[in-house]
Formats: sequence, structure tokens, C-alpha cells
Amino acid sequence: MASLEDLIPTVNRLQDVMYASGIDTLDLPVLAVIGSQSSGKSSILETLVGKDFLPRGTGIVTRRPLVLQLNNISHKNSLLLDSDAENEKDSSQDAAAPEEKEWGEFLHLPGKKFYDFDEIRHEIEQETARIAGKNKGISKIPINLKVFSPHVLNLTLVDLPGITKVPIGEQPLDIERQIKNLLLDYIATPNCLILAVSPANVDLVNSESLKLAKEVDPQGKRTIGVITKLDLMDSGTNAMDILLGKVYPLELGFVGIVNRSQQDIQLNVSVKQALENEDHYFQRHPVYRTIANRCGTRYLAKLLNKTLMAHIRDKLPDIKTKVNMLINQTEKDLLSFGTVNGLLDKKENKAGLILQLMNKFATNFISAIDGNASNINTKELCGGARIYYIYNDIYGKSLESIDPTANLTTDDIRTAIRNSTGPRATLFVPELAFDLLIKPQIRMLLDPAQHCVELVFDELMKICQSSSTNELARYPNLKGTLIDVVSDLLRERLAPTHSYVESLIDIQTAYINTNHPRFLSATEVMADIINVRDRKKAVPARSFQETRNFSPKNNAENEDPQAATKVDSNTDANSVDSSVNPAPQNGSNANIADAIINGSYGNDNRSDITQNSNGPGNKAFSNSTSALNNQNGDGKDSFLNYFFGKERENQQQNGFGQTGRPGGNVSQRLQNGVNRTNDHNTAVLGELRLSGNNEPRPMYTNNNDADGDNTLTDREQLECELIKRLIVSYFGIVREMIEDQVPKAVMYHLVNYSKENVQNRLVSELYKESMIDNLLQEDETLVQERDNCEKLLETYKKANSLVHNIL
Repeated sequence: MASLEDLIPTVNRLQDVMYASGIDTLDLPVLAVIGSQSSGKSSILETLVGKDFLPRGTGIVTRRPLVLQLNNISHKNSLLLDSDAENEKDSSQDAAAPEEKEWGEFLHLPGKKFYDFDEIRHEIEQETARIAGKNKGISKIPINLKVFSPHVLNLTLVDLPGITKVPIGEQPLDIERQIKNLLLDYIATPNCLILAVSPANVDLVNSESLKLAKEVDPQGKRTIGVITKLDLMDSGTNAMDILLGKVYPLELGFVGIVNRSQQDIQLNVSVKQALENEDHYFQRHPVYRTIANRCGTRYLAKLLNKTLMAHIRDKLPDIKTKVNMLINQTEKDLLSFGTVNGLLDKKENKAGLILQLMNKFATNFISAIDGNASNINTKELCGGARIYYIYNDIYGKSLESIDPTANLTTDDIRTAIRNSTGPRATLFVPELAFDLLIKPQIRMLLDPAQHCVELVFDELMKICQSSSTNELARYPNLKGTLIDVVSDLLRERLAPTHSYVESLIDIQTAYINTNHPRFLSATEVMADIINVRDRKKAVPARSFQETRNFSPKNNAENEDPQAATKVDSNTDANSVDSSVNPAPQNGSNANIADAIINGSYGNDNRSDITQNSNGPGNKAFSNSTSALNNQNGDGKDSFLNYFFGKERENQQQNGFGQTGRPGGNVSQRLQNGVNRTNDHNTAVLGELRLSGNNEPRPMYTNNNDADGDNTLTDREQLECELIKRLIVSYFGIVREMIEDQVPKAVMYHLVNYSKENVQNRLVSELYKESMIDNLLQEDETLVQERDNCEKLLETYKKANSLVHNIL
């Protein structure tokens, strides 16, 4: 175990170890020297070393931190030899071994010793210019210098650039900020002792070093004050109160010293002679002689040595803890890179490793889909949860947003009916027209279904990319090949899945099942259409009658002199509408329905039906339902039953509203049949409004009709509305089936197939002896990082060994 005297050399060795590894994570205890320019910092360091070795000049001379390690190589702890005899003895020893007297070493030049301290100064200047340039700029990269001498005490100091305020010459404009940040990088750490140098000929309240030290050490527990140039104070003044701590208290106190003047340096006054002159000054000074034993550079060296050892002893437990923590963290990092201990020298070991990594990759892929992965993302949906979202939100909403008749106009329906009848007038609504119209609408479901397949495929590809493990990062070839194999498997399943989904749509268009239990009855739809038309026709008729019966005399209190005028204007407007667009009135709907049922509508009887409009209006609905229901057992089916092939079983005698189907309420059946498009049906029914003179207005016009007839007849309106409602009903049935079947098809053909075959595919494609070496080729960058990590671990272990050898 090392003694307390070895604390500083041990820390110096720790610094060497950290410097050699290129890291500085331990924050080892040091003494940082700060002060303004020309405050005497360099003179203090040279006096402590006993040699002139620092660059001198105007402006910023110290432009890089200088980490100065002083190592005593004798058994004596004196700063200088006390007698000439001892000096002569040392001289005789130097004659035998001159290289062992005093020398310096730079860590950037390992193994090279500098016995001439002028060469040390020259090397500092060159190294500073190499990193910081020659334009008076500064750099944070330190210069490490080790001085071995029998005349020094063990110390570690950091000489920092002098504090400046105004840039001079080639100095950068922000030189003050740069220097302050550099100083704070060192003195802000709790393990750093601060040596704040202030000249005595400047008022202490203006001391930049004390001001900066107070920012990081407000209680003054790790700051040592140094007052330089005591001999340059004005006559009659002294710094006694400052040195006694009465002006600015510091726990470690102040030390007064007398530097060599510039004239002494020019006259080549030696450091030894300067130390003797300093001792005489304090011993003979009328004020300072009472505290002469606590002033001077010799006392300062002893104080710094003692304080630094105590500081290292206090911080040693923290250093040990931090070293152990760094060792553990580095070992974990190294384990993540993977170790190479000859395990992969044999082929069977390599093959086993490949098989193990493939199994991990496949397991991660399956687990991500099933939702039981170990590293589940909590920020966004992924894996199986994302697939579920695609099925129920994206795909489901895209189907719901489809309007089955959005691209189907009334003119399209009328054209389809006409084209499917050929050259003859039709007696019934042709079944072929419904088939022609519904099939393109069903195919509107194909694009959302195929898009659903693509989204699921994309998510599986993302799962594949994220299934890699940390260990796979060592082997980029293996990682890329694993992803490629699984991606090929997914792409192989994409085409069959698309094909099957398309076949689901083709199946629906191959056979239009109008006998589906949920498909609306055509008779019910027709009855509801007529019902709505009659109700909407009756509302304006009653309003018009109430207007004609209104008399101002019967309401004298609210007499309106313009009422008669309003009535006349309404009457004129109705007359104009009637003349412009004549149409059947009152019982016209009943006659139309009766004509359709009996197969006579559409022949030459249209004018007769239109002219028969003087019947009582209150018999319109009863006539229509009577004509549609009273078949008298003559074996004739209506055009609706003929078209849809449905038997009206157990039909009641009270009209279209009740049939043998469950639920006789027509409106309720329509609501149940088209629950997804009820808003659209409401919009369609809104087009069946009647004009003020009880005439039905044409719902649509065909501006592109080749024959010039752009007005729909009453029969065409009924037929188009009937076909449109039936399309909505049948489309809703198909949409529900497709919404249920497509996710199942995607799961079967793509997702589940990939899960079940991913591992077999990986083994069959990659578990080959000829591919082993190529797959296990490590990434060069990662190999370099692992080597650096191994070196770092070795460094920390060395530091740990040094620290644990200290008492």
C-alpha cells in the first residue's frame, strides 16, 4: 500500500493513464492557476520549478492549458538545497550522471527527455502554435509537461491563459468569452483547487481571479489567494489586512510573494537568488516580518503540497467509486459489441452462432406481430397493433366513406334501362339494367381492399427492419441477408394476397343474389316511393287551398291590404308552372302505378293517362295500392315480381306496406336495409318535391341526350328511383361482407403465412457452410469501437489498481 506522500504521484500517474487513453472522465484533483495578464502567474510557476522554462512576451502568451506535474526524485522534500556543499555534492553526482539531475518530458513526445529548459520553452511555443495557430487564438487542448527534479515538491498544477478584457492586435473579438469559458471548464469541477493570483498594486476589489473563483466557489473552501508584487505597492501602504483574511476571507487563506522583476529577468538573476531576495524582503520588512514564515514561494509550495494531498485524500473515495462505475459500464458496452475469445475459430461454432441469431431474429419478428415483444414501443402504434388499426380504422372508414351512387346519375340509370330493352318499349324494369349498374359499383370496393393489403405489407416490412438485435450489429452481412430473405418472403405473398382479394370482389360481381334475406323487397320500395311522392304532393296542395280560403274579413284585427295581391300572385305563378311543365295531378300516381302493374304503361296510352287528371285527389293512394294488390288470382305477376323473381307470399289485402316478410313497416325495413347510406337516401327523397300547382317536377335532366328529350317521364322517375334504392341496399350487403372477408384473407395469405414460414425460410436460405464466413464478417467500424472499448476498460482497470494501492 502506498503512503500519503505517494498520493500526488499516484494522481499524476492516473493523469498519465487518462491522457494516454485520450479521455478525461475522472476529474482528478488538480491545482488550477488563474489570474489576469501580467499578474505574475508564470513567475510563480518558474519559481516553484526553479527554472526559466515558460514563454514570455506581450499579450496572451499562455494560449493552451499547461498541465504541469512536478515530481521530486530525491528523498528530500526541500525546495532548494541549503548549502554550497550540497550543491557541490550534486555537481559531482551530475558529472557521473548528468541526465538524472533535472529534466522534463512531454506526453505528446513519449520517451524523449529535455535537459535543457530552453528547449522546453521552445517546444511549448511550437506545440501551442501547432494546435492554437499563430494568430493569438486559444485552444482547450492541454499540453502535458512532467518535470523531474530533486528541488521540487510533488505538485500538479494547470497554468491557464490570463484573463483579458480588451482584444489587442490579432486577438479574436470574443477573446474574453473564450478565455472565461476555458477557465470555467477547469475550476468549476469540485475536484479542482483554485490558485487565484492577484497583484498587490491593484485594488483587491478589482481582482478578476477572485471574482471568477467566487462564481464557482462562493464559500471560498477550495480557493487559495496569492498576492504578488508586494514590493511594488505605494509607499506607506501594505497588504497586511488582505494576507490576514480581514478584507476577503478565504478558508485556505492568502499567501504573499515577491516575484522577479522584468529587470531581474533581463539581468539573468537566477531563481535561487530570487528566492533568497524574497526571504530577505519579508524578514526585513517592518510590517511583513511578523508573518514572514507564512509568506514567500517556499511556504506557498509547502502549502500547495499539503493542501493538494489533503484534497486528494478527501476525494479518493469518490474517485474509487467512479472508477468502479466506469469499469462496470465499459464492460457492459464491450459485451454489447461482443467479445472474441477464439470461440468462432471452428466451423461448428460459427454455424451454431448463425443459427442462434436467425432464431432470435425470427422470434422478434413473430413477437412484434403477436404483441408480446420485450421492447414494446410506447410512443406509437406498431406491429400487430398497427395491423389491427389498419383493418378497423383505415380500411373500415374508407369503405364507409364510399357513396354507392355518387358516380351514378339518374341519366345513367335511365340510359342503362333503355339500353337493356333493345328496340322495343319495355313492360317491366329489365333485370339486366340492375346487373349492369350494380357490378361497377361493387368494384368500387376493390381499391380500398387492395390498399389495405399494401398497408399491412408495409407494416410487416417495418417489423422486419426492426427485428434486428444488438448482437447482429456486429455482422452487417448477416443482418442485411436476414432482412432480405424475410422481405422476399413477404413480397412473394403480396401477389397471391392481391389476387385473392380481387377474387373476392369478382365473386360478388359473378352472381347478384337478389334473394338475399337482407335485400329490400322491390314492392316495398315502390310502395314507399309512391307514399313519399303523395305525401309531398299533398302538403303544397293544402297550403294552396288554405290560401284561397283566407279572407281578410274573417280576421279584421290582422287585416292585410296586400293579402289579395299575394293570393293572386301565387295563383298566377301556379298557372305559369302548369303551363310550362304540365304533369298528371291528383290521381296521376295511382294511374301510373296501375298502368305499370298491368303492363300498359309505356305504350300509346300515355296521353290518356295524363289527361285523366280530374279524379278526386283523395283517391290517389288507394287507387294505386288497389291496382298493385288486387291481382284476382289471374296468375299475372307485377313487373317487380317478374324482375326480381320473388313470390309475394301471405300478402295482406291492405296494400304494399305489409307482405310475407318479417316487419311490415316499409320505412323501418328501408332503415334496416340501408343503414350505412340513410343520409344519401334522404337526399335522394328530397329531390321528389312537387311544385306549387301539384305538378311533379323532373328530378334530373339529361343535357347530353342525343334525341333532345332531357325531361324524365313519371315512369322513368319511378324506375330510376327504384333502381337507385335497390343499388344502395345491395351495395350495403356486399360492403359488409367485403369488410369482413378482406382482413381475414390478408391474415391468412400474408400475415399468418409469413409468421409460420419465416424461420424455415431463414434456415433453408442461410444455413449453408459456404456462406458462414461471409455472413459472420464483422463491421470494421464496430471492430474499431470494440477495440477502443477494450483499451478503455484496460485503462480504467489500471486506474483502479493505482487508486486501491493508496491508503
